[in-house]
Amino acid sequence: MNHNQMEKNIERLVEGDSNQSEARKNWWASEIDDTTREILDKDAHSFIHQALSTPCLDVLKHCEGPYIQNLKGKKYFDFHGNNVHQIGFSHPKLVSSLVGQLQELTFSTRRYTNEIVVRFAEKLLATLPNSLNKLLLTPNGSSAIGIALKLARAVTHKHKVISFWDSFHGASLDVASVGGEAIFLDHMGPVATWAERIPPPISYRGIFEDDGDKALQYLEYLLTKDNQIGAFLAETIRNTDVQIPSKTFWQEARKLCDKHGILLILDEIPIAFGRTGTMYAFEHYGIEPDILCLGKGLGGGIIPQAAVVARSEYDQFQHISLGHYTHEKSPLGAMAGLTVLEIIEEEKLLKKVARDEVFMRNTLHRFQKKFKLIGDVRGIGLLWGLELVTDRKTKKKAVQEAEEIMYDCLANGLSFKVSKGNVLQLSPALTISRKELETALSILNESFLKISAIV
Repeated sequence: MNHNQMEKNIERLVEGDSNQSEARKNWWASEIDDTTREILDKDAHSFIHQALSTPCLDVLKHCEGPYIQNLKGKKYFDFHGNNVHQIGFSHPKLVSSLVGQLQELTFSTRRYTNEIVVRFAEKLLATLPNSLNKLLLTPNGSSAIGIALKLARAVTHKHKVISFWDSFHGASLDVASVGGEAIFLDHMGPVATWAERIPPPISYRGIFEDDGDKALQYLEYLLTKDNQIGAFLAETIRNTDVQIPSKTFWQEARKLCDKHGILLILDEIPIAFGRTGTMYAFEHYGIEPDILCLGKGLGGGIIPQAAVVARSEYDQFQHISLGHYTHEKSPLGAMAGLTVLEIIEEEKLLKKVARDEVFMRNTLHRFQKKFKLIGDVRGIGLLWGLELVTDRKTKKKAVQEAEEIMYDCLANGLSFKVSKGNVLQLSPALTISRKELETALSILNESFLKISAIV
């Protein structure tokens, strides 16, 4: 495979970086010891290989707070965390709560409920607008999206859904079919014919370089042409490459949904629970969804946990199994979710993230002034993206440089992912201290200095 083809393949990985590049091979050769390599080889032998994850990067032994730690004892600041680390890893209160729950009720058989899951449901709903007051629980985000789509069909009696190109809503075939990432659909053959996709309202590199007016026009055009569309499924703020629509876009999109009688389904699976500085990202826009999908951080990085929240008037389908998942009333999942919400409240993480946002914005904009490689800085709360370019006028993607910076940072103890081939996505644990944040960004700064000197 030639270099140009490799770059094209990397650019298609909207959701993360490549595990097949020369840089990855060099990493294995220079950074991995024999003991680690043996485990990596066994892992590669046992698990089906797939883009983004296997063969793996390193072998972990421990995780705590903002760090992950490998077999050799090396610590990495984890600025990726699969979006589950709002309260950091192995939070002592969460670990203690789960140990306590393990000594009591460990499973809830279908047709039965339990006290802890009811307490969790009440606590979660209390954080949301009064209109969103019914929920279902499920072990993962893909299932939550699936439930939301089924519910939307039942409510509207319409089977089509609109989503954005490049969006990610889950990896299962049904959910990937309504998402917009090609890498999850390659070799899959015919997929959903009931999904319509529109270009996202991206201001830096999108085909609509405005505040979303043309994207709104596109959305309205589709809604006027097809009366079988029942839902608009979207990430409120795109997590992977940190795309932040304007307030105007979301307020007008909400009006269009109301006008045409379609449901607005917001996917906040990776970004809810304080990541953007508010409990939920839609709060920044002064809107409310009809259905909200949550997950990842809802299990505190320990228990797989997701949820679908909807309006009470949609609770009218007792004759339909919308979810029916084995662990939908999990006492351990409920204890995890309840404890996460308590920690966010007790540690005042929303106020902390608001302060950290100012620090991140100031620091990263200083980086942009210093390094010509940085074409765009965008972010909110503790969710930030640096888009790297070889030329700020042409906006040509700096794919090779992004990989080099990522691996240099890894060598020095900072882990993050690269999206779309050239976007460094930075999302640390919300509990990270200011000193730790400064240390992590100094590692990034040193890598930019090194790579900028080379190019």
